[in-house]
Parts: sequence; C-alpha cells; structure tokens
Amino acid sequence: MTYEPTLESVRAHVVPDWFHDAKLGIFIHWGLYSVPGWAPTTGPLHEVVAKEGWQGWFARNPYAEWYMNSLRIPGSPTASYHAQHFGADFPYERFAETFNRDTSSWDPSKWADLFRRSGARYVVLTAKHHDGFLLWPSARPNPFRDGYHATRDLVGDLTGAVRDAGLRMGLYYSGGLDWTFNDRVIADIVDLFMGVPQQPEYVEYANAHWKELIDRYQPSVLWNDIGYPAAANLPELFSYYYNTVPEGVINDRFTQVPVGDGPPDPAAIMQAIAQGMLPAPPHFDFRTPEYAVFPDIKAEKWESCRGLGYSFGYNRNETVDDMLSPAELVRSFVDIVSKNGNLLINVGPMGDGTIPTEQAERLEALGSWLAVNGEAIYGSRPWTRAEGTTDGGIGVRFTRKGSDLYAILLDTPRQPQVTLKGLTIPAGASVTLFGYGDIAAVQHDSGLTVTLPSPLADAPAHTIKIVGGAA
Repeated sequence: MTYEPTLESVRAHVVPDWFHDAKLGIFIHWGLYSVPGWAPTTGPLHEVVAKEGWQGWFARNPYAEWYMNSLRIPGSPTASYHAQHFGADFPYERFAETFNRDTSSWDPSKWADLFRRSGARYVVLTAKHHDGFLLWPSARPNPFRDGYHATRDLVGDLTGAVRDAGLRMGLYYSGGLDWTFNDRVIADIVDLFMGVPQQPEYVEYANAHWKELIDRYQPSVLWNDIGYPAAANLPELFSYYYNTVPEGVINDRFTQVPVGDGPPDPAAIMQAIAQGMLPAPPHFDFRTPEYAVFPDIKAEKWESCRGLGYSFGYNRNETVDDMLSPAELVRSFVDIVSKNGNLLINVGPMGDGTIPTEQAERLEALGSWLAVNGEAIYGSRPWTRAEGTTDGGIGVRFTRKGSDLYAILLDTPRQPQVTLKGLTIPAGASVTLFGYGDIAAVQHDSGLTVTLPSPLADAPAHTIKIVGGAA
C-alpha cells in the first residue's frame, strides 16, 4: 500500500513478520567516544537512579558514549580522567583525527561474521550519537564542525557486509540530542528534554539526514533516540520511510515535546522511565525498554536494549565482573522472547573497530546455545502464559509455534525426574529434549513429570518440545 503523510495512514502499518520472528538483534555504539573509551563503572541504570537520583546518575554516568556530556560536568570522574590523559583543554572533536585514522583498516566482514554466529537476525548501528559526529559522509555536513564526520562510509560498508552475511541492517540516529546544535549540559532529567534542539535549522538537518539514510541504505529499522524536535512533521517522515521500505519498522523514541511547555508531566516521565522507556509518541511499531524487561506478555511488540555491561559504548574499565555472564545472557534472552519481545544486545567496539574479547565470547556463547535451541526461539510466539516453575524451583519459560509448545528450563536440573508444575498436555503427545531426543513424560494432577537423560550436560537452559502441547 501507499502511505499518506498523515497519522491515520502511518498507523495502518503492521509490524512485519520478520521482526516478530527475528528475536535477536545486535546494537553497535561506535564513534568518537570509543577512542577514550572511558566511564566510571557506576552500576545498572535503574538501581543507580533509585539510590542517587538522576543528578547522581549523570554526574557519574557509566554510559561511555556520553563522554562528551560527562566531561562538561564539573568535578565528574570523566572530566578528571580527560584532564589527566588528554589535557583539560583538549577538545572532544579532536578525537576524530584518531578515529578516522584507525578505522581506515577496519574490516566490517569480521563483525558481520561474528553477528551471524551469534544467532542475530538484524543489526542496528549508531549512525549519529548525541555528540553529532556522523559515521557516513553526508551531503548535509555539520554546520558547526568542519569535517565532523567519518572519512570512510562506515554505515555503507557495514550495511553491505551485514547483508552479505544474510542479516538485516537497521540504523540508529540521535534525533533528540545533538550537542553541536544545543550544548545544554545534561545534569538532570529535565535537561534531557530541554536539551532537544528546536530551531528550524535542526529540524531540516535531522529530517534531511533520516531521508538520506533511508535513500542510501534502506534500513530495516529506524531507531531514533531521546525524542525529536516539536516542529518536525513525523507522519510525513514515517510515510516516506514506509513507502521506501515497506517492511521497515520504527521505534518508540520519536517523542515530541511542545516548545515552551517544558518537559512532559514529571509523573508520566517517571512512570515510563521506571520501565526503561520514554513517554510514547503517537505512532511506533515497537517499544524499547532500556536495561529493563516487562514482567508479563505484552500484546504490542517490544525490544529490550542493553549493553553486555553497564555501558553501550566501549568502556575500558569494564571487566567480566561488570558484564552479564553467558548464562545470564541466555536466560534473559529466553525470558524476553517468552513475553513477545526481541533482545537488542549491544557491543561497544574500540575506536579502531576491535570488538573486545569478553564481548565477543558472550555473543559466541549465545550463538552456540541457539544452534541447539533456536527452534524454540526463531519464529515463535508467546503462549497463554510466559512463566512456570519446576518442582525443584527452576524457572521455566514457554514459547509456541502453531500447536507445538516449548518449555525452556532456565538451569540444569540435578535430578533426572523433573515436574513442570501446573502443565497439562494432550494424551499421547510426543515429548523431546533438544540435543538428546525423545524423553519419557507422565501427566499428573500436579503437572508434567519428565525423565531427563543422565548425566545431563550443564547448559544455561534446556528446551523441552511438546508436539501439540500448545493446542
């Protein structure tokens, strides 16, 4: 169909099956901030905010991609680090010299191959983050920073490599913050909304960039961040995108705040942010909780995004102790999928494009698990309930495909007989354990008791398939 530049028309867009089926995407935060690659390891977003408030969060922001903002907060750990290692007068934009030199030998095919092995089905790259630096040579260069863009078309080179690997490519663009147009320091939550550039020149600039990215690279995902200037005609932009990429999807971060009204109602902000989200705009294809998940199945499509550690951008301070373990990553992913979500798991490459070993190892571990259990994940849909438990207290998550049910145990049972509490299946239904084959199953009033192979290899999760069990 052809979409008209109206809210009514773009709302007719249906989330395509590929996005429902994909389940796993790779987020990439890569830019000038990757050169210093530094932030304090303050802790998880929502825990820090609950204890210290937003001022505490921004003063010791563990998001390394916020380096430019953090170094402008007097007394911040980032400001101290910058002065010690680069000099207090060293301007942030000078990191472009190192970034452009080091990325000249970057091989995008190595990234694409790792992402394919991880089991991901799509990739989302930060084409422009809040610092305003562009990862492609735009026809609309930054008016305040001469040459403030990658000398190599990093967006185009990665797009080609990702598609050659059989994956879909999406693009992130910070439409809501650009510190070269509005240099307000973000030190509290109100600054986040007041920091959105609202001048007509920026509206034209951001719209031109989105359309250029759409025309050149035809991204399967438009992943905006923080918000969008109030004067922008979003139905026109969205219809342009859908007419160019009919099976594309748009995230929920194009929130517009009317000029002069200040931020939205603080209670509404905090309620949304408690779930890791901004207040929803009038149209979107999927929600994007950040470092957060939903407790139950959601009817609307959603995608949880997070780093492997506390940061999205590369942070040289992070160790494996700050990161999800491979088992935690698998279990979180399964939980998200059972509730109608996708996981957009982030990697933060170094300035030269090297993906740290600890990050790559976690992607590889996820891919190894999916090689055995992927049938229960890709193309699945939520069942009537997402969660269950065994008689031994192991968590269970359910997915389905048609009439087949998948019960995924979130640990390795230590006893061969396990009862899935409260689960009833049709008489004569066949039951198999992925990686092993058929297993015995007996129905009781209290649930379904299965006999597992002994010994059972240790794994983050084990999948039991029940043919006809979802009917």
